Amino acid sequence: MSAQTAPVLQVRDLVVEYEGRGESVQAVRGVSFDVHAGEVVALVGESGSGKSTTAHAVVGLLPGGGRVVGGSVRLHGGELVGLTDKAWQQVRGARIGLVPQDPGIALNPVTRIGDQVAEVLRIHGRVRRAAAAQQAVEILRSVGLSDPEARARQYPHELSGGMRQRVLIGIALALEPALVIADEPTSALDVTVQRRVLDLLDDLTSRTGSAVLFITHDLAVAADRADRVVVMKDGEIVEEGLTAQVLGAPRHPYTRSLLAAAPQLAVRERVPPPAPTVGESPLLDVLSVSKTFRLPGHAGRTVQAVDDVSFSVARGGAFGLVGESGSGKSTVARLVLQLTTPDSGAVLLDGAPVTDPAGRALLRRRSQLVHQNPFASLDPRFTVAKIIDEPLRSHRVGSRSQRRDRVVELLEQVALGAAFATRRPGELSGGQRQRVAIARALALEPDLLVLDEPTSALDVSVQAQILALLDRLRRDRGLTYLFISHDLAVVRQVADRVGVLHDGRLVEVGPTADVFDQPQDPYTAELVGAIPGHRADPADRPLERSTR
Repeated sequence: MSAQTAPVLQVRDLVVEYEGRGESVQAVRGVSFDVHAGEVVALVGESGSGKSTTAHAVVGLLPGGGRVVGGSVRLHGGELVGLTDKAWQQVRGARIGLVPQDPGIALNPVTRIGDQVAEVLRIHGRVRRAAAAQQAVEILRSVGLSDPEARARQYPHELSGGMRQRVLIGIALALEPALVIADEPTSALDVTVQRRVLDLLDDLTSRTGSAVLFITHDLAVAADRADRVVVMKDGEIVEEGLTAQVLGAPRHPYTRSLLAAAPQLAVRERVPPPAPTVGESPLLDVLSVSKTFRLPGHAGRTVQAVDDVSFSVARGGAFGLVGESGSGKSTVARLVLQLTTPDSGAVLLDGAPVTDPAGRALLRRRSQLVHQNPFASLDPRFTVAKIIDEPLRSHRVGSRSQRRDRVVELLEQVALGAAFATRRPGELSGGQRQRVAIARALALEPDLLVLDEPTSALDVSVQAQILALLDRLRRDRGLTYLFISHDLAVVRQVADRVGVLHDGRLVEVGPTADVFDQPQDPYTAELVGAIPGHRADPADRPLERSTR
């Protein structure tokens, strides 16, 4: 990339403010960077760092109350700040393509896929209606969708998450824009689907020579995909440079803290908890469980969600259950907790079946669930104290004063403290809400915690804090974990043993290091190979993508 080449995107001293409740808050403060043709620049940072606000300012899509109050944003030298709505209509789609984060929200649920792809062609007057429909099919073909003619007639809910994201990439690149903004385009996808979608985006932008501004909180993805990295914190850029330089030898303490917290890139020596006593029976046994569901709206059709799955979890151990969406791992969790009943097989807790009424009552006391989304699992009307106290009241444990003391004790155990007792979920950060959810799960002193994607909604440093908390609680209290996740890097950090689910069947089980380092099943090998961060070494990929 020549130093004399003019950048496609030039951002200088950008300042963005939000108005609310009679006061102004600067979300972006004096941000400057360039993106050249054929180059991928990753804008990284945690929630609240200003990275998405910067991207939305570039494309003129700031939410209500947000406005650019200073600086300049130029596309091929032309100023974008201050454009009228009519002028923006000529820029978005044609000159700037946007790949949003959530395809479930970005696509119109009542419009067929083909019509949504064709719309961008018609709006910009590139083709007539009949030709747009045919070209839309070709665009769907170009993004790797099978049977694109049939996909064009379908609605978004009939496609998987990965398929929907491919549609959005097709829409963003339909007119071969000079700049593509990808705003966390794979954060909701499984690791293998993420790799395929990013490979597609990489291939298509390489072919067109588009400049790419890639917004992500995942440093491992940035390590794999970006030529340069721009690190943001509190609305400012704290470090930027070539990917290998920034991630290989970070200068700023914040960048170093992000790297240390990222499970894909950090190297941690885990001290295993005390080994189970030889001959001691497992705490949890899952014995040949199967579960079939009827498909709504499809008379007589069923899907085998779980097929003859068996595994055991040692007392004080942590068993990781991994697999893509639809593999059956969440159904296994529901079967373990008796939230759904298996068609066949058995679940034993401490050697006793949990399917009869007495066993189910014991299960409710001795096992607890920590959900994926702490905001959705906590009642927004309740104070933190009432949320944690609820299982104690339900099981009539202790007097009111004893329960109050127990709430304070639990808040201390999850490193929040008594001051949080009077707050409500809306007043807490994502990490604080998950700590409250963990405290509630511990209220009845269970033996088994079932953790269903407990860190997937959290920033990398908050994720690291929660994982460290879980490790400490397991060590101090002798807890047993069934840890369910599609994030293999997190599972590797947490679990002693791991089982790999594929299409409802357990294809591989063993010690975590053995399964991940020497996978025996091709599906496991594919999962492990898709973990982001494997291509972080500059020898594995060219740094200067613009020379392709």
